[in-house]
This record gives sequence, C-alpha cells and structure tokens, in this order.
Amino acid sequence: MSDDTLWTGSPGNYTNPDAPKALSEVRKLVDDGNYAEATTAAVELSGEPSAAFQLVGDINLEFDNTAAAYDTTTYQRELDLNTATVKVGYSIGEVEFTREHFASFPDQLIVSKFSANKSGSLSFTVSLNSQLPHRSSVNAQNQIVMERAENDDNAESIKFSAILDLRISDGIGTITVTEDNKIKVVGCDWCVILLAASSSFESPFTKPSDSTKNPTSEALNTLNSVKDFSYEQLYARHLDDYQKLFHRVSIDLSKTDSEDVTENMVATSERVRSFKTDEDPSLIELLFQYGRYLLISCSRPGTQPANLQGIWNDKVTPPWDGAPHLNINLQMNYWPSLSCNLHECQEPLFDYIESLSVNGTKTATVNYETNGWVAHQVSDIWAKTSPDRGEAVWALWPMGGAWLCTHLWEHYTYTMNKDFLATKAYPVLEGCVSFLLDWLIEGKEGFLQTNPSTSPEHMFTTPDGKPASVSYSTTMDMSIIREVFSAIVSAAQVLGKGEDDLIKKVVESQGRLEPTKIGKDGSIMEWAEDFEDPDVHHRHISHLFGLFPGHTITVEKTPDLCIAADVTLNKRGEEGPGWSTTWKAVSWARLHNSDHAYRMIKHLFDLVDPEKEANYEGGLYSNLFTAHPPFQIDGNFGFSAAIAEMVIQSTVNDIYLLPALPRDKWGSGSVKGLKARGNVTVSVSWNDGGLNGFKLWSPNDNNLEAMENESVTKTIHYKEMSVVAKMMKGKVYTFDKELQFITTD
Repeated sequence: MSDDTLWTGSPGNYTNPDAPKALSEVRKLVDDGNYAEATTAAVELSGEPSAAFQLVGDINLEFDNTAAAYDTTTYQRELDLNTATVKVGYSIGEVEFTREHFASFPDQLIVSKFSANKSGSLSFTVSLNSQLPHRSSVNAQNQIVMERAENDDNAESIKFSAILDLRISDGIGTITVTEDNKIKVVGCDWCVILLAASSSFESPFTKPSDSTKNPTSEALNTLNSVKDFSYEQLYARHLDDYQKLFHRVSIDLSKTDSEDVTENMVATSERVRSFKTDEDPSLIELLFQYGRYLLISCSRPGTQPANLQGIWNDKVTPPWDGAPHLNINLQMNYWPSLSCNLHECQEPLFDYIESLSVNGTKTATVNYETNGWVAHQVSDIWAKTSPDRGEAVWALWPMGGAWLCTHLWEHYTYTMNKDFLATKAYPVLEGCVSFLLDWLIEGKEGFLQTNPSTSPEHMFTTPDGKPASVSYSTTMDMSIIREVFSAIVSAAQVLGKGEDDLIKKVVESQGRLEPTKIGKDGSIMEWAEDFEDPDVHHRHISHLFGLFPGHTITVEKTPDLCIAADVTLNKRGEEGPGWSTTWKAVSWARLHNSDHAYRMIKHLFDLVDPEKEANYEGGLYSNLFTAHPPFQIDGNFGFSAAIAEMVIQSTVNDIYLLPALPRDKWGSGSVKGLKARGNVTVSVSWNDGGLNGFKLWSPNDNNLEAMENESVTKTIHYKEMSVVAKMMKGKVYTFDKELQFITTD
C-alpha cells in the first residue's frame, strides 16, 4: 500500500553561496572553448540528492492448507478498466471464491470484498506489515492500527498510520484477535476490508517535527466517515467518481464484432507476446485506456503529482528514489491529461509548480544571483529546486521549472479558463521568465545564450577529442526558453498585460535567441556547435523539444526543420527505454509520419521478464506497466498521448484530423471525446483508412470560456481539405467525410 505523501527527508535549504564563484569560472571556460574543463569544474555547482518516496506496507492474508489445493484451471485475475476494479476468482472443491478490490478517491479508502458461494466457507487471518520501523495493535473496534515506530533516528521522519477495518456477514462467522495483533476470521459468507492510511506530511515547507497532523486520527476519521455506508454504496460512490472521468473518451481501432469475453480470455502477457505477429488493435485500445486509468488513479485534486513510479512503487528504496525528474519524466506523466480529456488531473502538478517557485526563488537568488525562480533536474515532495548531486551531465540543468511552466499555458489553451490563467498560471510564469531573462547572456554574433548549458544526460566529444557535457545554448535550452517566452506574451495579450515592462523585455529578447540549427548530416543540432556525438542512439531526444511537446517545429510553418527532425529521429534509432519509445512515437506523429509512429508503438510491445530485466531495454511487463527497465510509469502516459496525437492534433485555431493514422493497421475505427485546443471536444470515425465523419462540441461552461463571446471558430483540416467552422457553445456539430456540415444537436 502507498501514501503519496510518505517520503524521507525534510525541507531543505536548496542554496549554495559558493555557486556564483563556480559559475563564473565555468562560464569563462566555456567562453574559451574549454568544454571538458568546464564539465569538470561544473561539478562544483552540483547539490544534494533528493528525498525518496517510501512504501507504507502490506496487507497480509493467511489461509489454511486447503487453500493451497485450489483448482488452478479456475483461477482468474483481472483489472476492469471500466470500473477500476480488480477481480479474482478461483475454486476449492465445489466452493467458488471471489475477491474484489478498488481504491475509492471520494472516500479515500482501499476497499476489498471476499466472498464464497457456499455459506460459512470463508476463513482467513489478516495483518498489516511494513518494511519501515513500525508497531501494530488492535483497538476496541477490532481494527488493526499500524503506526511508524518512534525512535531517535526517525525523529525527523514523516509519520504514518494505516488502519484496517473489517466487516463480516451478519450472524455468520466469527472474528477473534490473536496474540500477535492479527485478526482471524472463521466461517463467514463474506468479508469487507477497509484500509485507510495517512501521514503527518503537512506541506513542503513544514518540518516533520513541526507537523500538527496526527495520521492515526486522520485515518480513523476517514473510516468513521463511511461507517454507515454499505459495500454497495461505497462501490457506487467509487464508480460515479471514476466513470465521470474515464467515460469521457472511448476508442475503437478494431471494429470487431461483440464477443463473449469469458469464452475468449487470454492472459495479458500472452497478448503482449503475440503482438509482434498479430498486431491486435484491441491491445492498443487497452493500453491507451490503461494510461488514462493510471492518471485518474494517481493524480487528482489534493494529491501529490505523479512521481517516477507513481503510487505503484513497491520498494522502500525505489530506483532513482522514485523522485520526479524534471528533464522529461514528470512532464511526460501529464502529456495525456489534456488531449485525453482529464484536465482536472493536472491540478496536483500546478500546486507543485507553485511550491517549486517558492524554493526556486531562493536557489535563483543565491546560486545564480538572478531574479525569478529556477528548478533543476530532480525534485521531491519538499519541492527541491537545487541541482542534483554528481556529474554535470545530469545535475546541471536549470530548465526543469521552465519546462513545467509550458504546462500552465497548455492547460489554458485547452480549457480557455481565464481565471486559471490570471490567478494560477501567470504569476508563476512571470517568475520563471524573470529568471530566464537574467540567465540569458550576450554571446557570439549578438545572440542571447545560456552558459553553462547541457543537453539532459548526454555527452559530446570536443573538437580536441575529449568527453564533455557543458557548453552553451543547447538546442533544448533555447527551445524551452522560446516556448516559455511565447507563452507569456500570449498570456499577457489575453490578460491585457501586453504593455508591461516584463513583456516588452521578452518581446525584445525573442528575436535574439540562439536559433535552432541543422548540422552537416542534416539533423537538428543538439548543441550550439556541431559536436561529434559519441552516442547517436541516446535515449533522450531533447533537441526535438520544439517538435514535441513544443510548437516551434511544425509541418505547416517550418518544413526545413521538419525534414531535419525526420533525419534526427532516424539517426536516434528505435531502441531505448519505454518512455523514450513513446516520446519518439509522439514526435513521429507530429511529423504526420504514421508509419514510423506506428513502428515505435509496435516496438513497445516487448514482454519484459522482471527477473531478467538486464536483458531488456524498454518493453512492457505482464501487467502492462512500461519498463525502463526498471519500472517507470511515464511510458504508460506517453503511450496514451502518442495515440491521441496520431488521431487528432490542434492549435488554438486549427484541428487536424487523422494526421498520423496508420491506415493499413487501423483501417476502420473511431475515437470519441478527445480534446482539442480552444476547449473543443472532438469525435472522429474512419472507414477503409479514410475519414468517415466527425463531431465537434464546445461545452457551455462559464468557468471555461472558449472565447469572450459564446461561439468558437475553428479551421478543420483533413489531408488537403479544410473548412472553417463556427460553433455555438453547448451544441454538437456533425460533419461528413468531405468536411461538410450536416447537422447540429
């Protein structure tokens, strides 16, 4: 079990008063072309490691020896994405046993129901356990209470509590408490287990020792709040909450006839294994919706943002500390939130960015002597903004906060929520831009440059043959800055702030930014100079930020750069971790290259044996989690975003239908409920590889303004055709395959 607020550590300082001197030395080395020496010197700018995400513990169920004799042919375990419910069934003799599990967001519980079809057949012992120091007891209500143990070493640790509540069938069965604080259930028809957990985490700025939260009291209050709800009521509340989000989007790529699924059950692992030959479109549908399910399950208003493994981390010491990495992973976690119609799921990210802006102001002021705020490559629940520990190739990357800020503007372009833009997004954008303006320095040929600069986690070879990572004005730096500058100028126009001094400085700086360059081999240059790349198949494609998720490289406006991006992706190749595979897929989609986008989608379907992870790169586990390996959740989210991008792309003014549809693979199909920028919902269908028709709808919601008036104007594109559509909010507009308007509902 997980609680997304259970981490190691406490609020940090995130400043380094020695950094300005080191920064000056590194900049001088870069200016002199001594990139290898600058890379060595830049280690002085590194900081401390992040805190680590923790695992609360486990629910342990013990059955008597007869359970070991279950009929293996009857065992079935499934996750129903439609209901977000796990179901397990098996038989022992003539008795059929069933288990159901769901995690309820509205009631903040994990709920399990065990039952048998023969009265009095259900018996087991249940307990709680944790790999962290803990103590367990059973209270007067026969609830197991597990709390973090108190000791001097953990005085500054976040405390936690998990409480297990148990209900059994009325009048049938008994409950007893064992001497070792376990609960024994004997001879009931059914049992419902409710698990509530809480921690003492209060805010990124409150030390654990100063927290006023009592996690045991909070967990008890959670259980008390549902004491009058039956299992059926809890389940109904869960379904209502979940399905309001999940049912917004449906996808059908296979157009197969409805079949009795109970007669065609195939293990998910077998489906993944066979995909290379059968290329089953329904498995694409499943993985697309799985990503949406995962985002709904881990990122909701009031939660923490999705971290590296998400709430599915099963380790006390997770890989890379389970920390959010700001050089692709955290951002990718939220790629499907807008296009896949889950904009509410972004709220934790925006709360987190606000916290980063607070700590990042200290880091910017002390480390770099600039205005505004900055965040680097890795963070944690305490909103760490200082550089990571170790080598500059990963630690020295002050663009993490700026990349996150592009999500603020994207959220507005999809929702058109001016109140969000004014109160939540714009103040944070202002601080980010203030830092970027100060961070830019006059460079060669009059361009504004970043120095020092790295391309995340990637080295280059200097002209004199030395390995290095630190230079100036990497393409990713400049692409992110260009995107953020464009965002704040557009936001200022919406909010009537176009004449502010900050905006005037941005506009003056935009034309002086180091441009994106094409190298001698025809690819996008990753660094400002055409350095030799010792690892052309590197997992990151940072220099293609302008293609995706950015908007400065487009098929319509920059054809030469698109050709270079094509060369770049081919040069990078198809191998790489799961998240890299999906990043390449969505980038190919932006180029309207359906063949290559589909090749990357297909490439992900490689079944990974978790016991032999070293033999794999990328792929899927048998539960459809994406593998780095090890497990990271970002690839799942990247997959959903890639599929959406293959079907629909948009700007605030334009919608592109089926821009990267693999027509020979998904000849007929439909997708309903995807979102386009401008707060337009889109449904599209196709037959024999060609457009069949589409529907557009802009919700009539005063909080999500499509325009200042009550209408929306969009230009719809399909292949060489286009049409201008003016829509009134709240009405559904239907068009045919020739883009001709048919009817309004």
